[in-house]
Amino acid sequence: MDIEESLRDLGPIEIAKLRDAVIELGPADWSAQRIRQNEYEVHSQTESVVLVFTDGSGWPEIEVKKEQGWDLLADFAIPVMHGILATHYPAGGTIIRSMVAKLPAGNIIKPHVDRHPSFHAGHRIHVPLTTNPRVRFMIDGRPYQLSVGRAYEVNNQKSHSVMNKGKEDRITFIFDYLPPDVIADRPSDLQDEQ
Repeated sequence: MDIEESLRDLGPIEIAKLRDAVIELGPADWSAQRIRQNEYEVHSQTESVVLVFTDGSGWPEIEVKKEQGWDLLADFAIPVMHGILATHYPAGGTIIRSMVAKLPAGNIIKPHVDRHPSFHAGHRIHVPLTTNPRVRFMIDGRPYQLSVGRAYEVNNQKSHSVMNKGKEDRITFIFDYLPPDVIADRPSDLQDEQ
């Protein structure tokens, strides 16, 4: 969503339980599903554990599905999402994507703008779980250092990229929230759990 600024700092958020659960994930969990890597070439150097996802087909009548990461991380991710949403966004919307994304040491996400209409309409929230001083998140030509334990809304309608020149992986929890004025009817299979 174009939020009229490149990055909005939403403040501190309690991430310890989610971070600990993510750190416990094994290599098979990270490689089990390649939705983002296959759908979006710019994410080919990343790894993901996806909780819920939509490819946006049939917009605005989209289907949101639980994915393999739901059983692994939902108990820890839902409180994080609900805490952010309750403080900063109108109630009654829908979470249409939710995942942890890893950018391994030495890898990059090339400059891009998220083009699908769902990205224009939704809020893209990033919650860093791990990072290092040599990670640079570029938005509209300006570098940002996102801090662990804080939440941010990213303006994904501006060109953005990430480079990890450090020796440690960068892992971020990401979710997309459509406010209630965008889609009135939430997917019934997720309604009670979000």
